[in-house]
Amino acid sequence: MIRRMRRRPMRIELQKRDRGGRLFSFISPLLALALTLFFGGLMFWFLGKDPVDALYSFFVEPLLEVWSLHELAIKAAPLILIAVGLAACYRSNNWNIGAEGQFTIGAITGAILPVLYPDWHSPAILPLMLVMGAIGGAIYAGIPALLKTRFNTNEILTSLMLVYIAQLFLDWLVRGPWRDPQGYNFPQTKAFVPEAVLPEILDSGRAHLAIVFALVAAVAIWFMIRFMLKGFQVSVIGQSERAGRFAGFSSRRMVWFAFLLSGALAGLAGISEVSGSIGHVQPAISPGYGFTAIIVAFLGRLNPLGIIASGFVLALTYLGGEAAQLSIGISDKVSRVFQGLLLFFVLSCDTLIHYRIRLVWRQATGAAHA
Repeated sequence: MIRRMRRRPMRIELQKRDRGGRLFSFISPLLALALTLFFGGLMFWFLGKDPVDALYSFFVEPLLEVWSLHELAIKAAPLILIAVGLAACYRSNNWNIGAEGQFTIGAITGAILPVLYPDWHSPAILPLMLVMGAIGGAIYAGIPALLKTRFNTNEILTSLMLVYIAQLFLDWLVRGPWRDPQGYNFPQTKAFVPEAVLPEILDSGRAHLAIVFALVAAVAIWFMIRFMLKGFQVSVIGQSERAGRFAGFSSRRMVWFAFLLSGALAGLAGISEVSGSIGHVQPAISPGYGFTAIIVAFLGRLNPLGIIASGFVLALTYLGGEAAQLSIGISDKVSRVFQGLLLFFVLSCDTLIHYRIRLVWRQATGAAHA
């Protein structure tokens, strides 16, 4: 009789640690940034660029000019606005991945007045645009909320798929009904009247009121989470839906609250970008702010005040990518690589703080035959 032993199968498990430690939780995003810079330097080295010069061009050079600081504020504003809404959403255990679509719909609904009524000159037009943009983003975010509460549909999939519907709708509008007839066949609308443009906060640069909206929203959401009953509901339901039900909180209402809030802020970011930075509607109004804001939210530890700092860091990757294209001749996709590396290391460091990796070997089995 011959007995043959089968190879023991192995699996990897994550075992929750008893306590992660506040020190490690504080160090985690800093470690993620350091790892991103290290592996980013390796990437530049493989591309045949000097890593030190490349990182200097990417992260330091854009900060040396005053106009660059204005551009940094312009790019940070939508990231912070969207991310603080997503932070409240994720804290409540609702996963809105479609902020890019809500950003787009907010830009569209907010631009209805200056596009359809180009001769309307009134101080009321800009406040109405901002309100309509926020409402449009909230309504669009309400679609995955409705599907989740009514049909128990996965909100990750529905909110993500709605992004592409919004982008295609925008493309159809600016190439069709909203195209400027005197625009030399370019796919864009008429330029907004001066009353429909967000004013600049200083006379010496392009930074406009969107950065003020972002900072105010971050402080307001922080105050809500820290001191208000609604913020307590967000935290309780996010940690344990069962505990929230015992406390008398409605998880169904929380789904609606989280999605409407995050959608409204994304829509406000969309109309602010169109009104303040572009001045008209065109097919490309975002370099991916809605997706990058997810990284901003987690890098800021889902803390609205931390999101302010992480928003400027991620805005620097956009600005640095544009500067590095000119100074060292690299692709504009490098900034996306940095953002992907940063998200990977942020999630990896957070996971290893709260969990330990175990290799589990199953019991060996044997087969006997003559």
